[in-house]
Amino acid sequence: MKKNRDRERVIAEITLFHLMRLAHEHGCTVSREQATAFLNEEERAQQMWSHMMQAGLDFVACSLFSQYVNPEW
Repeated sequence: MKKNRDRERVIAEITLFHLMRLAHEHGCTVSREQATAFLNEEERAQQMWSHMMQAGLDFVACSLFSQYVNPEW
């Protein structure tokens, strides 16, 4: 993914709460400290951010841009 694109900034994040809730839904108990350590290990937080950005770009390309190409819009 290229850096410094000319666009307004949108921030999306997976918070510690989301990670802890996901673990709970899968029958695990994860403390705030464990969640923080997990996200900070092996650049997981950066990797998740990159995946989220790509997913966001894919979403925009598939759903929003199709409205501009669709002559019925």
